[in-house]
Amino acid sequence: MPSIPEDDPTGVSDEALMECLQQGQDYALAALMERWEVSMKVLLLRLGVPLSDIEDIAQEAFLRLYRSREKYRVGAPFKPWLLTIAGNLARNRLRWRLRRREESIQALDSDLVGGFDLEDQSAPNAPAEIEKKRRGAVVQSAINALPRRLREALVYVEIEDLTYRQAAQVAGCSEKAIETRLYRAKQSLRSTLRSLWVD
Repeated sequence: MPSIPEDDPTGVSDEALMECLQQGQDYALAALMERWEVSMKVLLLRLGVPLSDIEDIAQEAFLRLYRSREKYRVGAPFKPWLLTIAGNLARNRLRWRLRRREESIQALDSDLVGGFDLEDQSAPNAPAEIEKKRRGAVVQSAINALPRRLREALVYVEIEDLTYRQAAQVAGCSEKAIETRLYRAKQSLRSTLRSLWVD
């Protein structure tokens, strides 16, 4: 049975931490949360989840990770397994919001750029930073406007760096479907950005 130092799990793999969690070493969950909380929240944002929902979904994802720890196959890559949980929760929340028409693409976009003060030019490199943030917001808005399946394929493969096989596992589809969706996502994104980009 694996064992990790409770006060310092540095250097212990995610997979080993999951095995420890399965064996009743509950403090392994805290180590996994510390490692993955920020990355998961960024993933949820990229999948189009509104900022107001991200904290709740991230907490629910870790709760589900804990509850389903016995289903984790020892030695299997941890990241796709965690992203499957988070991705399913994100899809469910977005479907729920869509059914109730509580959010629109415009509202999601305003959430994404809400923290940027584009008029603040007091910093030394303010114009360059403002332009970088503006372009980032434009790209994220274009990604967010993609159909959900295309957006997921793009995020999982291009941003989260999963293999087609892992992305297919997370999205619950075939590798060929991921490949096709990714191609269509890139084509759509390229076309949208070409029409929006201001040089």
